Amino acid sequence: MRVVILQPSYIPWRGYFHQIALADIFVFYDDVKYDKNGWRNRNRIKTAQGSQWMTIPVLTANLERDQIPINQIKIDSSKSWAQKHWRALVTSYHKAPYFQDFAPIVQEALNSPPEQLAEFTIPLTIQLARALGIKKTHFIQSSSLEKISCNKTDRLISILNQLEATEYISGPAAKEYLEEDKFLANKIKLTYMTYHYPDYPQFYPPFDPNLSILDLLFMIGPHALEYILPQ
Repeated sequence: MRVVILQPSYIPWRGYFHQIALADIFVFYDDVKYDKNGWRNRNRIKTAQGSQWMTIPVLTANLERDQIPINQIKIDSSKSWAQKHWRALVTSYHKAPYFQDFAPIVQEALNSPPEQLAEFTIPLTIQLARALGIKKTHFIQSSSLEKISCNKTDRLISILNQLEATEYISGPAAKEYLEEDKFLANKIKLTYMTYHYPDYPQFYPPFDPNLSILDLLFMIGPHALEYILPQ
């Protein structure tokens, strides 16, 4: 049983979906502390002026001093961010070959965003994964599992054991803090991702490999997964 555990993000890049595609179970790590200025509420698209951030405004009072989990972060509904994001996508991608095929997924989500950030980003990520052709992966949220208070590695091990995981697929940055011996002790294979992806036709050179998955979907459409999974 291959398991991936990642914090929910806003329209993430293709490496995120690569991990989804490899997983039997993908866990949205939604009950850990929200990281301000991370990827939870923002990502980048390609525009005529270069790569541009699209950021969901959130209510940030007390974020610095409180351990607020991602699933309790509220969107700032006083800002007209959803309309701005949609206009930015239309302006940048309306001439993309597959914009009309996949843009309705995002448009529908932006038409009626919920109050909670995770309630917006998680379903949208699942819809985009299915649109990419990732069908077998089962999705759950860590907040639905038994929680134990412990360090990073022990918490991950607890989740993996609850899911009867035999392999944990991690991003490479986790090498800095994971206690690898604990995975061995629990008979869980630890695999680190490597990200090497081919370029694809993209508007507004030079090529930027680290954009939201929307860039790849709008430009490549039904062949997008071929630019994510190793051939």
